[in-house]
Amino acid sequence: SSGINAEWPLRPGVKRLAELERALDGAPVAAAKPSAPAKPAKKEESDDDSFKFDDSDEEEDEAPKETEMQRMKRLAAEKKAKADAEKAAAGHQGPITKSNVIIDIKPWDDETDLGLMEKEVRAIKMEGLHWGASKLEEVGYGIKKLRIATTIIDHLVGLYDLEDKITEIEDCVQSVDIVAHNKI
Repeated sequence: SSGINAEWPLRPGVKRLAELERALDGAPVAAAKPSAPAKPAKKEESDDDSFKFDDSDEEEDEAPKETEMQRMKRLAAEKKAKADAEKAAAGHQGPITKSNVIIDIKPWDDETDLGLMEKEVRAIKMEGLHWGASKLEEVGYGIKKLRIATTIIDHLVGLYDLEDKITEIEDCVQSVDIVAHNKI
């Protein structure tokens, strides 16, 4: 008889878990709702009034938190997808803005071939990016850096993306600095 009594307190929790599983799977839970609302309401009130060490209450508390988290993740994903779709559909609206950007590109050492470094930098192609004049400037101890001007269309070229692409030329480039950024 002790086995039957030990299982009885778990039955409401098992029923509630079954309802939650059906809700997660997208199955209608309407048939289970009329008989279940009174019991969960009592348990929610008892959770507020006192703390119980009953396993079924803990399982009920965990299941709604998981479904709420899943719901939040789903809503966030939908919101991001909607924003991305709107952004792609809208394209760029308003005036096209351009910027003049002057970039310093520092080599690893004085033995780095700056002509090759400049060729590799100018080989970077992006829509809205136009390379301008360049010159070599003395840094110190015989080391020179490449200072190069660019004109970019702001909504097409991200400066961080451009900086990353230049830094990817690891054989020649030690660091990249944006010296000036002026809107045209």
